[in-house]
Amino acid sequence: MGSDYHICHIELDEKSIIRRNADIDHERRVAIFDLLEENFYQPLEELPGNYAGPFRLVLRMEDNRLAMDIYSADDHQLNHKLTIIILPLTLLRRTIREYFHICDSYFTAIKNASPRQIETIDMARRSLHDQGSEILLERLGEKIKMDFPTARRLFTLICVLQIR
Repeated sequence: MGSDYHICHIELDEKSIIRRNADIDHERRVAIFDLLEENFYQPLEELPGNYAGPFRLVLRMEDNRLAMDIYSADDHQLNHKLTIIILPLTLLRRTIREYFHICDSYFTAIKNASPRQIETIDMARRSLHDQGSEILLERLGEKIKMDFPTARRLFTLICVLQIR
């Protein structure tokens, strides 16, 4: 990776994950793997010691808001936060709810629908995922600079934290 502005480790706060199953765990693992393979993530505020990455990130829910705890790459014990970014999820809630609904339809369709029907549902699912990623980019734009693939994978992880 050419830039230090990237996430080198990410985890979801276990207390924030409400519901678990094999499909959810698989989506979480894939999103984390893909995110760590390639991402661009640059907090825009000045960090202690002018730290410029790479970053360890913990995602958690705090009072119905997303909290991103950002640590330096060498803070393996997660003792000293560089910063915390709080994001109200109000503007994402509808998209997340619609995304969950279409995902349920997709997993149901896989069992007995025609390939054409599955493809149509999958296109709608990807479109909602992209929409959520765009909202995330816009809402975090003054706090974090990131590319679209990074926002897309973060949106997946935020959804994991929102599953009821």
